[in-house]
Formats: sequence, C-alpha cells, structure tokens
Amino acid sequence: MENKQKILNLLGLAQRARKVVTGTETVLKQVRAHKAVIVFVASDSAANTRKRFTDKCRSYDVSLTLDFTELELSSAIGQKRSVIAVTDKGFGRKMLELLST
Repeated sequence: MENKQKILNLLGLAQRARKVVTGTETVLKQVRAHKAVIVFVASDSAANTRKRFTDKCRSYDVSLTLDFTELELSSAIGQKRSVIAVTDKGFGRKMLELLST
C-alpha cells in the first residue's frame, strides 16, 4: 500500500518536472515513438481504453499498470486524467521497481 503512495508521489514529481504526458492520443504517440517508459491507465477507465492501451503497450514492449483509479491518478498530477505516460527513464525505472515489490 505504501508503495502505491510512493508511486503517486513520484508521478506528481514527474509531472512538475514535465516528464509526463497525458491524454489518449498524446500517450499513444509517445508509446509508438518508444518514448514512454511506463503507462498508467485508470482501472476505472472505459473497457475499450484499457484494451487499446494493453494491446498497444504489449506490441511496443512498454510497461503498463492498471493499479490506480482515475481519482488517484488525477490527484497525483493535479489534472483530471485517466491515461498517463512517464517519459523519463529515471522516474519510470523507480516506479517499475516499486510496482514489482
């Protein structure tokens, strides 16, 4: 549970450092360009959104997590969003590390 909070805090830091992109099309563009390190899709987002990103991230070998709700993601970055990509390797690596523990 506390790792979840650490990840959300890191997401907020990454947002302030401008290492985060949000919104469906922008995130897809980053995934296709191999610039996304990890993609967050809200667990309560539309089923077709979750499927679209699961498939896209799998085919481009990008890490994806559905562990957070839209409310958690939105409050972490201070904007109402259900799809977020982290483009910085440092932030991304740390978040993946926390997710796997």
